Amino acid sequence: MDSFVVSARKYRPSTFKTVVGQQHITTTLKNAIKNNHLAQAFLFCGPRGVGKTTCARILAKTINCFNPTDDIEPCNVCESCTSFNESHSFNVYELDAASNNSVDDIRALVEQVRFAPQLGKYKVYIIDEVHMLSVAAFNAFLKTLEEPPAHAIFILATTERHKIIPTILSRCQIFDFNRMTINDIVGHLEYVAKSENVEAEPDALHLIAQKADGAMRDSLSIFDQLVNFTGAKLTYKSVIDNLNILDYDYYFKVTDFILKGDIANTLLIYNEILANGFDGHNFISGLGEHLRNLLVSKDPLTLKLLEVGENIKAKYGQQANACHQTFILHGLKIVNHADLSYKQAKNQRLFIEMALISLCSLNLNSADEKNSLTEQPAAQQVAEPVKQVAATPPVVSPPVNTNAGAPVAGYQPVAEPPKAVQDAPPQSKTVTAERPQPTRGKMPINTGFSISGSLNRNNEKQEEESTNLFASTDGLPQTNFTTEQVQELWLKYADAAGADGKINLRMNLKTSLPKVAANHRLAITVPSVTIKDMLNEEKLNLLEYLRKQLNNYVIDLDITVNVGDAGVTRPYTQGQKFQYLAERNPALKKLKDKLDLEIDF
Repeated sequence: MDSFVVSARKYRPSTFKTVVGQQHITTTLKNAIKNNHLAQAFLFCGPRGVGKTTCARILAKTINCFNPTDDIEPCNVCESCTSFNESHSFNVYELDAASNNSVDDIRALVEQVRFAPQLGKYKVYIIDEVHMLSVAAFNAFLKTLEEPPAHAIFILATTERHKIIPTILSRCQIFDFNRMTINDIVGHLEYVAKSENVEAEPDALHLIAQKADGAMRDSLSIFDQLVNFTGAKLTYKSVIDNLNILDYDYYFKVTDFILKGDIANTLLIYNEILANGFDGHNFISGLGEHLRNLLVSKDPLTLKLLEVGENIKAKYGQQANACHQTFILHGLKIVNHADLSYKQAKNQRLFIEMALISLCSLNLNSADEKNSLTEQPAAQQVAEPVKQVAATPPVVSPPVNTNAGAPVAGYQPVAEPPKAVQDAPPQSKTVTAERPQPTRGKMPINTGFSISGSLNRNNEKQEEESTNLFASTDGLPQTNFTTEQVQELWLKYADAAGADGKINLRMNLKTSLPKVAANHRLAITVPSVTIKDMLNEEKLNLLEYLRKQLNNYVIDLDITVNVGDAGVTRPYTQGQKFQYLAERNPALKKLKDKLDLEIDF
């Protein structure tokens, strides 16, 4: 019985013309041979199974052929070609650097290089997986690689070019091999299937090509495995069953239920997928690929990016017409998040089910629904309210005097203060608990950049917003108040801020209490610019709260930074700090002397 030869070896290209998907490499090599411009060293790099070693062998065979064709191909008839085809040529040496990576192995190779070929013109040394050589072996190889004898040509092949030292790279002509495209792999598989009298469906070959991930050798190995499983007929169903691939139909069904908002059937389909032994991560990853294919199917310009069979392509076109583009984009975001976070989820099944429920809840197949998400009204784009200040809801009309000292659970910004402007448009009596958005102008175009200038402009803009919030004070309540009332409300606001998680704000509010100044203004001094910026960010909310509780809508707040006394030297070292404290507390110096302590000055 004849021994079986796998398709990857049986149908390995023997001429440049039969190499698949690497025309830019084969054309360059053929022109180099034709013009007698062969380099002394080549580096073939690229993914696995794309033809690096195959092209190296074809190059070695062609340059030693006695009668090359006009198209610069080996004749396969002469003595050199015959010996090469029968694998006993003395002019081609193949070395596996993964198992021969020491200095001694390279020294033995260098010794062989000195001898001229017995038959033919060149001796070709093919070193596969050259990145596995040790640094010492690379260094021992440098001189020979740069100045070899005229009859020696080195061809280095690797999948990891970045591991090769730069001194080796500079001595080689580098050729980058491409990953095989789906169409190239399918075309070659059709040729192999025809040669082996195997009836193969196009969709089945597309699945094999996708599973191979750009490697021709992997696709041929899968092809042999499937032929052994199915016999002489290769169907789409048999490929799915053998390779444990989720059928396209599952994704089409899931998408149909999602478009209908049918959560129950969507979860049942997912349960069926899990019951068939498929992993949830593979499902959500495949669903992302499915949505991506729907997106590229909506535009004829991107339809070429869809690498599936014609039958599947037609299904994608039909379902893409039923999907709104906004639904696909939002769905891709949800699926991508689920794909990235799947490994961190404790309950992974529930995690995927929540993602599917979110997809079913999108319901974005109408233009009105799309606009409701993409063009939200400005009234909805407001900051989240903190807490309710008073038990009674705010009204637009000028409020009556309230009890300023009543306990406050938190702070709730009002939508709009009372106004007495005659030209203002009529407003509803009841308002929502939303803070009005201050009018913001466009930022001026700056020709330079200044950190201090940006901070100053930001502070000025915040102060201007708080001042312009009630630009007109005519007719507004201006009830008198005391410093004690202000500080009591100030501390209650700080406690409410702390309850909302703003710990730093609460601490800074409690350590810097305001004092009442003239013209209904409050003055506060803080120890640093950072704290001033923090309070400026909270100034709008704080003023709204104080104005409402004190029934005085012209209150304003001035924040200043305590820069210290001019000319006073601040203590920095341990000794300076001790002296500073001892001057204010003489007992500290007596304690030091009594205990005979030493200070590191």
